[in-house]
Amino acid sequence: MLIHPWDRGADHEWRAWLSGRDFGLLAANGTDGAAPVLVPTHFLYDGADEVVLHLARPNPVWAAIEANPRLTLAVTDDYAFVPGPWRPPAGTPPEDGVPTSYYASVHLTGTATVIDNPALKAALLDRQLAHFQPDGPCAPIVPGEPPFGRMLSAIRGLRLQITEVRPKFKYDDKRDAELQSEIAERLSRRDLPRDDGARAQLLRRRDARVDS
Repeated sequence: MLIHPWDRGADHEWRAWLSGRDFGLLAANGTDGAAPVLVPTHFLYDGADEVVLHLARPNPVWAAIEANPRLTLAVTDDYAFVPGPWRPPAGTPPEDGVPTSYYASVHLTGTATVIDNPALKAALLDRQLAHFQPDGPCAPIVPGEPPFGRMLSAIRGLRLQITEVRPKFKYDDKRDAELQSEIAERLSRRDLPRDDGARAQLLRRRDARVDS
């Protein structure tokens, strides 16, 4: 992923953004010459340097992880298409504007540890359920006990220890704040499903730049 200096997210910025997300694309390279294995998945980020998740045991990603445990989890959100007429160069007509995409994307790379111990898998699921299903109800997950204990053999857990982060927030930070404000207003009026998220990031980045 290309990251220009003006698009790079600060440490506190990407951590705060990622803490509000829990779905991404896990990429495993596997053996040399093999196509990457890509898995859309929910995950749980601990706010520091670890991500946990679980997948079905038959998933082909496990063979790739065994061959090469270095993985990347890519999380992308708050995206929008910005038409060219919204962002012409200063002093030029709208038709001279070049369209672009706004988005936030954080790529987490690290080494995976596979979790097969039933008690550890149950503990991992408890953490995930506390996040995804906080209001319950949910029966206890006890290895070997109904209703879920015998199902633990059908999944494997994964812990990703993060060693490298590539955060990008692409919201025209190289352009002037007035243009960013105008585009924010246009996004508000257009009101497509993800325009609100893109607008919020655009204004946040604009305000941080103006205040710095």
